[in-house]
Amino acid sequence: MLNLTVENDLFSQGCRLIGGLDEAGRGPLAGPVVAACIILPAGFTIGERLAKVNDSKKLTAKKREELFEIILGEIAGVGVGICDHLTIDRINILQASFLAMKKAIGALKEKPDYIVLDGKFPIPNLSLRQKPIIGGDSKVFSIAAASIIAKVTRDRIMLKLHETFPDYGFDQHKGYGTKLHLERLERFGPCPIHRRSFAPVTRLSC
Repeated sequence: MLNLTVENDLFSQGCRLIGGLDEAGRGPLAGPVVAACIILPAGFTIGERLAKVNDSKKLTAKKREELFEIILGEIAGVGVGICDHLTIDRINILQASFLAMKKAIGALKEKPDYIVLDGKFPIPNLSLRQKPIIGGDSKVFSIAAASIIAKVTRDRIMLKLHETFPDYGFDQHKGYGTKLHLERLERFGPCPIHRRSFAPVTRLSC
């Protein structure tokens, strides 16, 4: 079970609202990158239903879906930001991830006093205080909760896109470069939601 060590340390320093931030979809060859920000207020405690929150990559799809609904039901402050494949190709995936994170923060009704995020890079040109934490999605409760919101949101987007582009198996791999996806990419060529700046797609786009 994850605890609130990081968040409580910040609360003890006078922070009133802590934002946990993570993204999903940096690696795929198709579709958007999605970020989510979770707001925890001072005095927040992890209830029984939230005790199973963990890094989204360590959870089954079914458990992620269950926790997604629990998080939305029990945590008031949740913001989501999305950057599509066109933005990724235009400004690169790292900058698109940062932009999606800023959009997620911007979608919140209340702004946090401090942001903790997964990764080693701080978000550039952000006025809020922040702390990147390597492996934060498996160490920090608020980041793990954000990882679930981001992952489930992106997976649902890819399932809808599968209906429009059924040849590629997006319902199975969600755009990641699996053997199935690469085989379909070779067979059918890139579709409109593929990231042209990613090497396997670039080669087939010529």
